[in-house]
Amino acid sequence: MKYSLRIAAAAGLMAAAACAAAQDYPAKPIRLISAWTPGGANDILARALGQVISQRFGQPVVIENRPGASGTIGTAHVAQSPPDGYTITLGSMPSYSTAPSMFPDLRYDPIKDLVPIAFVAIVPNVLVVNPSLPVKSVPELLAYAKANPGKLAFSSVGNGSSSHLGGELFKLMGHVDMTHVPYKGTAPALVDLVGGRVQLAFENMPALLPLINGGQLRALAVTSRSRSALLPQVPTVDEAGLKGYEIGAWYMMFAPAGTPRKVIDKLNEAVNAGLQQPDIRQRLKDLGAEIIGGTPEQAADFLKRDLARWTDVIKQAHIVFN
Repeated sequence: MKYSLRIAAAAGLMAAAACAAAQDYPAKPIRLISAWTPGGANDILARALGQVISQRFGQPVVIENRPGASGTIGTAHVAQSPPDGYTITLGSMPSYSTAPSMFPDLRYDPIKDLVPIAFVAIVPNVLVVNPSLPVKSVPELLAYAKANPGKLAFSSVGNGSSSHLGGELFKLMGHVDMTHVPYKGTAPALVDLVGGRVQLAFENMPALLPLINGGQLRALAVTSRSRSALLPQVPTVDEAGLKGYEIGAWYMMFAPAGTPRKVIDKLNEAVNAGLQQPDIRQRLKDLGAEIIGGTPEQAADFLKRDLARWTDVIKQAHIVFN
């Protein structure tokens, strides 16, 4: 009985200490992990939001890039970090919605080991082709692909990325055969696309805009449900013929599971406040992003639906990762 009382007392003290720590949060610098290379959309957003959080809390937010394995290396690091709110991450689709299907030995469960803080934004992709390809619309591309099965190649920034799954979804819904060519990042993928070694891509808008505006690539459609203000003349894939087609690169902030709710709420408030700041909104607008925001529960609901959706698409399309 005395032993049980001691355990109960110790548990009570630990809970009280955790509560006190949450009340005082943050009392030291916060590490914000970007699981991608510097200079990309994830890194840009992480630095912008890190600055907002730092200003709000009066503590430094240190951005740390831990790229590799479609974002799973940095994500696993956060999942295995102490759940105290001092190590968080800006996550994106490959590390959460497709990773369980990509990596049988994945070192974390995206639902059980991480908890959403806030949904930040969705950035649409653009379906582009090399101008040498004799197509100027989605219907023309589908017709060409059906007449030339297996001859078209689309690039991506890596297995499981939105640029990869965008192509696979297009193949599945359009009943066409195209070859996926994964690259280690945006730059080499675009070099080969502009050079004609691959013919098309479903890539993030920010990287493509200069090449579209310069005539080096031809935009056929955007992958969001509605048109983009940055390319208002370009239709969506949905309105161009593939009804229900939609994909984008989403960004959501996460903490390790078990992080005190008061800490999650403080971070959620900081992110949502930041998303209302004119300079942050302009940065997101420049990326062609749709700003989301909202509660941790809304973010969690989206994540569960997205994970189920892409697990099903990967299964239907018989996608094998290697």
